[in-house]
Amino acid sequence: MLGILTLHLHIPGCKSLKEKRRRLKPLLTRLHKEFNISVAEMDLQDVWQSAIIGCAVVSNDGAQAQRTLQTVAAWVETNWYDMTVVNEEIEIIA
Repeated sequence: MLGILTLHLHIPGCKSLKEKRRRLKPLLTRLHKEFNISVAEMDLQDVWQSAIIGCAVVSNDGAQAQRTLQTVAAWVETNWYDMTVVNEEIEIIA
């Protein structure tokens, strides 16, 4: 099973793409280390105050992949204060 979490983030106050990357990189690194998932910026690379990141997890149990990604989404919303989650979507592929 492959689980994919797509997060649309609003990053208030960014005035350049360089600043956006500087603020996104610690989040991507922390998610990878904390949850042992693959994570990358997927879209809106040229937009200063928005980002779409994708998180992926591989598991032999779809329910476990779903729980892991729900935990990731909740963690970002409650622990990463300088960004706002605009939308989240989880997809499990068998």
